Amino acid sequence: MENLLREQQRLIGAISPTKRYLCTQIDWNERCIGILGARGTGKTTLMLQHVKERYGASDKALYISVDSPFFQAHDLFAFAREFHQLGGELLLVDEVHKYQDWSQHIKAIYDTLPDLQVVFSGSSLLQIARQKADLSRRAIIFNLHCLSLREYINFSTNRTYPAHTLEEILADHQQIAADLCREIKPLRLFHDYLQMGCYPFFLEGESFYLQKVREVINHILEVDLPCVNRVEPRQISKIKKLLYLLATGVPFVPNIAKLAEATAISRPRLYEYLERLQDARLLNLVRSQGRGYEVLTKPEKILLENSNLMHAITDKVNTGTVRELFFVNQIRNATSRHPSLVENSIELSGRGDFIVQSRYTFEIGGKGKSFRQISGMDDAFVVSDAIEVGFRNKLPLWLFGFLY
Repeated sequence: MENLLREQQRLIGAISPTKRYLCTQIDWNERCIGILGARGTGKTTLMLQHVKERYGASDKALYISVDSPFFQAHDLFAFAREFHQLGGELLLVDEVHKYQDWSQHIKAIYDTLPDLQVVFSGSSLLQIARQKADLSRRAIIFNLHCLSLREYINFSTNRTYPAHTLEEILADHQQIAADLCREIKPLRLFHDYLQMGCYPFFLEGESFYLQKVREVINHILEVDLPCVNRVEPRQISKIKKLLYLLATGVPFVPNIAKLAEATAISRPRLYEYLERLQDARLLNLVRSQGRGYEVLTKPEKILLENSNLMHAITDKVNTGTVRELFFVNQIRNATSRHPSLVENSIELSGRGDFIVQSRYTFEIGGKGKSFRQISGMDDAFVVSDAIEVGFRNKLPLWLFGFLY
């Protein structure tokens, strides 16, 4: 126990002071909290920041990572009970998906140690409702996404710019953008963000940033997928090829038969892998309005989850694809706090490119994009790259990075 506490203090001393958007959204007084997210988004830092702020050097809070050799040989519940008996009040369990039958241990802690608060973090692949132990009524789950453009700008400039709702941006985009442009150069910052700004480790420097993104991808595919979804190791090379083919699409409107043939993956398995890659925050699948979201329903468009993934996989980056994936990424991440909106928050539109919340239609394009495709429609907007401030129903693309 003493060694783990010493290790915790070492980690706390090295953490970044920059705080993600989720810090203020979590009610840290809940008895059981789950933080899920893609690798590299800052889940560990989030937990250690909380320990530092509330407990300092106290031994009443303890951070552990259960993928360590120690916990592969020790019972998690028994350890938690011992920590509780020694006066522990808060146990933070990292990499929980790498511990066998982890949900049963968390449930046992919750049910039998009511004075011990537990916070756990794990892969975004985890489906809490499908675990052997029912945590859905016990754990409050939060999702940590990649950095928004707003967060990247805040961290880069050491300033604090607020997030805006979609409705606020649509109604008052000219004033919001004009106010920001008086203080920052949004187009330059947007360009930098698209290449190397979606993960907090951009603060460590640019030299090895894309290499670190590739390591994130490989860890998700080689460790998290087999661990959580029991994907056979021999399938990983096929999934890597699938991801490369999707990254080089312009933008990718899938031909499932050709994808299956090119990757040697059966069609039913291919549908499953696409869903798992979306769960892992490597892809975003977009379907037409009203088509449904079952695993065997073909997505009409497949986009990488964020633009940094594309830059890490290929140097043949298509501008039109990047515009669309940025828009989809920021909309989905912003609405993920509202479960009723997540699945249908953004869909393909019969006219225009996307329809959001079954109401707002958006056409995405460059500086000279016209209203021709959405002419005469209500609640329809052109979203243009390479402009600082919009006019009427024409909005700058970068401003959608201020949704969360």
